[in-house]
Amino acid sequence: MFCASAAIRRKYHCMLIYPMSIYILRRIILMVPLLFGITLISFGVIHLAPGDAAQVQTEMSLKASAESVENLRRLYGLDRPVHEQYVSWLGRFVRFDFGTSFVDERKVTDKILERIPITLGINILSIIVIFSIAIPIGVLSAVRQYSWFDKISTVVVFIGFSTPGFWLALLLMILFGVYLGVLPISGIQSVDTSGMNAFEKILDIAKHLILPVGVSAFGGVAGMSRYSRSSMLEVIRQDYIRTARAKGLTEAQVIIRHAFKNALMPIVTIIGLMVPALIGGSVIFETIFAIPGMGKLFIDSVWARDYPTIMGILVIGSTLTLLGNLLADISYAFADPRIRVKGAD
Repeated sequence: MFCASAAIRRKYHCMLIYPMSIYILRRIILMVPLLFGITLISFGVIHLAPGDAAQVQTEMSLKASAESVENLRRLYGLDRPVHEQYVSWLGRFVRFDFGTSFVDERKVTDKILERIPITLGINILSIIVIFSIAIPIGVLSAVRQYSWFDKISTVVVFIGFSTPGFWLALLLMILFGVYLGVLPISGIQSVDTSGMNAFEKILDIAKHLILPVGVSAFGGVAGMSRYSRSSMLEVIRQDYIRTARAKGLTEAQVIIRHAFKNALMPIVTIIGLMVPALIGGSVIFETIFAIPGMGKLFIDSVWARDYPTIMGILVIGSTLTLLGNLLADISYAFADPRIRVKGAD
């Protein structure tokens, strides 16, 4: 009897794992042509901008001749057709080499590795803030539909949707940094931290991150709370919720044990959609708050027409976006067996 039950468990385990493995493998393989298409389009688009690195570097020099500009273009390989430049870049990329920056002749990989922890840290903190605030607001709005809390939260959400992030950032900088003087408005740490102990340094970094993380998460809280509310409203109208209430369970037990768990399933897929939005928003917020992250490096590279650095950042951002979507799909597939079975067909 025990051997039979163990065999059934092993068979059931294989039935779950095998389709899921096929589903993940197919998604990973599909990421390769997607990433190739992204690099091809991105490389073509950045070359549509007027001027190039040689012209940008010599435009402020009165002694720069046409010959020196042409020598620079030849040095950077910009004198070749765009498709040849792309093939050359792709050959380096498949060897995990993003090339050398036109600005300071440093390895692009080294420059990105210096900046990416800051950008990832801000984005992770923003996601934590978004989920910590938005999901409770959405659930309470659904449970207390048409109440004053629901109406007020709806108004606040619409304000969050309609408020431009850069404008809100400037207002908060003026209020908390200029008028009140309670929060720093640039960088991630003070200029001189040599006299601070470890706790004071952590507190200083935290104070510098309050405004960037808050502004970055503001729009996300608005959107996620609406997703949570609509998902919760759909779940609490299902038959099994009415059955749970008919069994005599308390309202808290019905909401927490039955409704909330199932309402979270659609919200999981939103995580993958949040990644590109947050990474794209990093360009704006890091520029406004002068944060030395990947977004600030990207905008500086665009102004300098530093094509290797631009492509390196775009590839990293695209890869993180694809991985975010993959993790969201995998999480949803674990929650819904129909997805992994269909994906293995």
